[in-house]
Amino acid sequence: MGHRYNEIKDTGIQNMTTLNSPGQLSRPTSISQATGNIKPVSWYERQLRHRIVRLFDQLPGDLALIFQDGDGQHELGNPLRASHVGSITVHDPSLYRMMVWQGSLGACEAYLQGKWTTPDLFKTLCLFSRIFDTINAMDTGSAWWFNRLQKLLESLRFNSRKGSRKNIAGHYDLSNQFFALFLDSTMMYSSACYDEPDMTLEDASRNKLRKMCRKLQLESNDHLLEIGTGWGGMAIHAARETGCRVTTTTISSAQHQFASQRIREAGLEDRIKLLQQDYRDLRGSFDKLVSIEMIEAVGQKYLVDYFRCCDRLLKPGGRMVIQAIVIPEQREAVYARSVDFIQRYIFPGSFLPSIAQLQHAVGAATRLRMVQLQDYTPSYVLTLREWRKRFHAQLAEVRQLGFDERFIRMWDFYLASCEAVFHERAAGLVQIEWVKQ
Repeated sequence: MGHRYNEIKDTGIQNMTTLNSPGQLSRPTSISQATGNIKPVSWYERQLRHRIVRLFDQLPGDLALIFQDGDGQHELGNPLRASHVGSITVHDPSLYRMMVWQGSLGACEAYLQGKWTTPDLFKTLCLFSRIFDTINAMDTGSAWWFNRLQKLLESLRFNSRKGSRKNIAGHYDLSNQFFALFLDSTMMYSSACYDEPDMTLEDASRNKLRKMCRKLQLESNDHLLEIGTGWGGMAIHAARETGCRVTTTTISSAQHQFASQRIREAGLEDRIKLLQQDYRDLRGSFDKLVSIEMIEAVGQKYLVDYFRCCDRLLKPGGRMVIQAIVIPEQREAVYARSVDFIQRYIFPGSFLPSIAQLQHAVGAATRLRMVQLQDYTPSYVLTLREWRKRFHAQLAEVRQLGFDERFIRMWDFYLASCEAVFHERAAGLVQIEWVKQ
């Protein structure tokens, strides 16, 4: 079990690039700072704890985890020498049962129930992201069967036309007011592009829109198709700044209503045609095509169909640019056979492809040729950090909208875990440009 530990030296997360330096934006601590009694640990829970500790006891030398439960304080690794120290408090030792029986998803669910907390959720989740293989090793035995059941349930939420509408509504139709609490004035729910770490979120979001318009080489006589309207930010920017015509589509009722109002208020109804159609039902021929972090909602099963539709809609010589969240090719196999926190609680039916999977689908179904790929992963770290900071600042308003404490813990965990995943390069953000031959 390691030694009892009374004083933890917090050395923080080191070796960050200039763009994701932790000093640029203040980071909120964990929302769920439970207080009061820590429940005692039963004999059975001690045995389960021992099984878990055996998995974590061989941490790399620069990592350490401190945890406290009803038996006192324990350490894994050497906190005095480690540069990355995570710290958790186990308020309810039934956490150990949930981890053994339900694996990594059990640990996530236990957090939502307030069974464990941490003084710095981001830093602790960075540590967990670094030991991905160890976390994955928890999903054995009964946890393996639990994961298979979750995978089966997730497979029933596939992205057919009907399924896509249901999955999208489950996230984006939460409340337009809710998203407006932490997004910037552009209402872009996708990574901004930080050229400088001291840019505001609004400036970085507009910078992202300008970059995409330049990559599309938009001109006033172009007809741009956007798959995935969001709240209308890209369509409004493109029409206003370049004078092009835009056809944009969403299958979210809430987003369609909000975007329609924004387009009307901007006086761009003559330049922007807003649809509420699935991408598979789109018809027409377009000079340019753009899609910003929508590919994640397509699903592995439909990747080839998605790019085949894009190829059909794009004129010869046309240009297509997407912004996509991708996973490393080395994690494809594990990711494909498991269900993670995002899929289970946040984005039903979602799937993160690798760049190799994207290119395979493009090669199988299109005449598209990649001409540029740029990585913007550090920008997502800063974007998520700012979203989480704004979310924390608006908790009173979140509660007034009717969201409970479990929901608040879930969104805090979601934003912090995404920031950690991008910080540790367990996922990446890219903009890819193709030209149709």
